[in-house]
Amino acid sequence: DGKVAIPSKILLETLKTLPDQPVAFSVDTQTYAIEISAGDGKYKLSGENGEDFPKIPMVENASSVMMPASVLAEAINKTIFAVSNDDLRPAMTGVYCQLSPQNITFVATDAHKLVRYRRMDTKSEASAAFILPKKALNLLKSSLPTEDVAVSIEYNSTSAFFRFGNINLICRLIDERYPDYDAVIPQTNPNKLTIDRGLFLNSLRRVVIFANKTTHQVRLKINGSELNISSEDVDFSNEAHERLSCQYQGEDMEIGFNARFLKDMLATIDGEQVVLKLSAPNRAGLLVPTENEKDEDITMLIMPMMLNNY
Repeated sequence: DGKVAIPSKILLETLKTLPDQPVAFSVDTQTYAIEISAGDGKYKLSGENGEDFPKIPMVENASSVMMPASVLAEAINKTIFAVSNDDLRPAMTGVYCQLSPQNITFVATDAHKLVRYRRMDTKSEASAAFILPKKALNLLKSSLPTEDVAVSIEYNSTSAFFRFGNINLICRLIDERYPDYDAVIPQTNPNKLTIDRGLFLNSLRRVVIFANKTTHQVRLKINGSELNISSEDVDFSNEAHERLSCQYQGEDMEIGFNARFLKDMLATIDGEQVVLKLSAPNRAGLLVPTENEKDEDITMLIMPMMLNNY
């Protein structure tokens, strides 16, 4: 019996490339040198004394909530793409988790796009809110089981502890004040565009190829039951135009968006059709499914881009 700490990256990369066969580890208890034997191959690497590996800390003075693994995985998948990578805005580099006796809400934003994902079938006895780091959520997402087991989440003012099966994951929370996301979601959006999600997404994938490689801007021109999607890159004389049928209630409008953001949203949202709610070309648009899944509510916000003819 003994303990040894192994470099995780080189070990995982090695195991991923091996066929399904027995793997043997031998460890020099004096130098902690490790030899891996698999089939006709031998691989050597240096380890460390397992006793020096950091102990998993306990979350003191913690509150807790139970959440199905499927709900947690869905919440991460629906929000993590909208998290900011800007370290100058640390609050936005994680997903905001808001617990209440009525529901649990997950929010992510990078100031250009925002996602609010709410579950009514998962609740907490006590109200609380904290920001979970993106890196920890990616690790958690890859570790969550496919079967629907309950995940215990313990949290205090500094840390969160996730327990499920034989896995314990602890992360330090982002100690920042999260922006008031409700204040930026427009409440009055008289113009409503209803369109097939798949057709819209595939059209954007083609049109953005011809867009400016820095801005990724596309122009949406809505006229009655017709949506014209166009892009151009004047530096290389590239341009693209496509026309889609849609249902539209409101005034004719031209508005610009970052196609990459729109693509990410459309790829994440469920349902055959989506509704793009608009108020003005210089105001944020809201993207929602025509019908939410049972016990969930999702709203995606995207900021517009200034078009040349303004």
